[in-house]
Amino acid sequence: MVILTQPTKGINVGRLTVQTVEIAAKTTAIRCLDWDRERFDVEFGLRNGTTYNSFLIAGEKVALVDTSHGKFKELYLEILTGLIDVNKIDYLVISHTEPDHSGLVKDILQLAPDITVVGSKVAIQFLENIIHLPFKSLLVKSGECLDLGNGHKLEFISAPNLHWPDTILTYDHKTGILYTCDVFGMHYCDDHTYDEYVANIAEDFKYYYDCLMKPNARSVLAALKRIENLNINQINTVATGHGPLLKYHITAWLDEYKTWSLSQAKTEILVAVFYGENYGYSEHLAYILAHGCSTTGVAVELMDMNSAEPQEVRELVSEAGGVVIAMPCQNSAPAQVALNTILAAVHQRQAIGLLESGGGEDEPIYPLRNQFQELGLIEAFPPILIKEIPGEAMEKLCEEAGTDMGQWLKCEGKSRWAGNGNNQKNISIKTKLEEALGRISSGLYIVTTKKGEMQGAMLASWVIQASLQPLGVAIAVSKERAIASLMHLGDGFVLNVLGEENYQGLIKHFLKRFPPGANRFEGIKTYAASNNSPILAEALAYMECEVTSRMDCGDHWVIYSIVTTGRVANVNGLSTVHHRKIGNHY
Repeated sequence: MVILTQPTKGINVGRLTVQTVEIAAKTTAIRCLDWDRERFDVEFGLRNGTTYNSFLIAGEKVALVDTSHGKFKELYLEILTGLIDVNKIDYLVISHTEPDHSGLVKDILQLAPDITVVGSKVAIQFLENIIHLPFKSLLVKSGECLDLGNGHKLEFISAPNLHWPDTILTYDHKTGILYTCDVFGMHYCDDHTYDEYVANIAEDFKYYYDCLMKPNARSVLAALKRIENLNINQINTVATGHGPLLKYHITAWLDEYKTWSLSQAKTEILVAVFYGENYGYSEHLAYILAHGCSTTGVAVELMDMNSAEPQEVRELVSEAGGVVIAMPCQNSAPAQVALNTILAAVHQRQAIGLLESGGGEDEPIYPLRNQFQELGLIEAFPPILIKEIPGEAMEKLCEEAGTDMGQWLKCEGKSRWAGNGNNQKNISIKTKLEEALGRISSGLYIVTTKKGEMQGAMLASWVIQASLQPLGVAIAVSKERAIASLMHLGDGFVLNVLGEENYQGLIKHFLKRFPPGANRFEGIKTYAASNNSPILAEALAYMECEVTSRMDCGDHWVIYSIVTTGRVANVNGLSTVHHRKIGNHY
């Protein structure tokens, strides 16, 4: 074991450790080591635990970069308050609002309410919906700086979709430290602060990229381009949010990201999302819709119509299979140029989606829609109209619209691919395997859930009882399903079992394609479970469930849940059995 040469101290509670390390003058890393974590929420399985890294920078003013996971609350706050009086922290920089990095923001603001929270516009909006407390905020854009004094000038770099819509990176010009949160990180937990031993961590670095960054390869390349403007040779340390900090092999690690992303970008289906920065809710809703697209595995690139050059717009549209536009202000001359460029660059068979921005002077949506339809574009989702301040329901509608766009493009891509010549022998072998797989029988169920203003439902057939102590069930949910975002750890849902005598009507209803934001339960008799999810009155039986873990299984999540209560409506009724002929679709 290598003994760190930096001053360190730590305290332990079981297998949770908090370590502090001085990584530069007046700069301290607070590393929360989660030794035994086996899964990282919904993302992927872990072999070597993980860490949650936070950083304290002391100039004339003090900044804290990110916090930690909620499980470290007592340990983290004990360490932080031992390092500094939290009321002397001037700024809390939020790299992004995912709970493993912002889980203690509310606790810190309760201790020191005068702290100014620094983040992207989208991050601040997300945070307002998360912590439900008034707080001071400073919105920053790419290229803007925050001077802490004593040479510590923080420059911010926009990196949306890596892998969260609101991500920013932060570069300290005095120390040469680039704070990157999830980007360039890895889930690897040990006592070594830095990347000395490449052989030990290279596989985890690649695995992390494949799981989190690969689906957003174009966004990776855009972020790398912005980082290059800093002059990579001036970066002394890449202070990641997970795993060891990168110090000894920075150029090699970043080159790996570039090589992998260039290779991935060549084969991706791309959605171009255009918005108007600082106009209405354009940027906020565009990022949410883009996130919905990315859940289907397509690539997404966002572009601000107020600052984009016509050539950039033209190139992006020509490469995209789908185009989404959040309506810009009618009085923005650059945005009008961008719109005209988009209209000139689109071509038949592209998918189009339009949404209002709610700025009060939006470009009219329906005349533009007619123009795209006349050019032969296919509408991926109906126009989204903003009539009030967007809440959870509107955000869910936008996410579902993005999912619809991604699903349509993938379906269209598959149909084009199917027309190509393929080796007949391989097709025959694959078909025999799929026919065999299709002989696995299953039941038919309707999964229903409600979370705040948002509700969802889906027909499920891949359901099994998974445990006796506690009573538990496992459900396979396609990653493209909108309901997947409502079935995270701690969420509740109802598993409705369909009876063989009256399942046809429910199947027909829930197999319909619902427009984004539509009421899935219109015309269906329901009553509320104790977890507020709808119980179908016509179901043979129901079970109320709580999600306790999710496992990544290729194009599906396998969601394990404990069953808290249940009832059978007809004790003599039999559940429906579903037989398939082939195993490559439901």
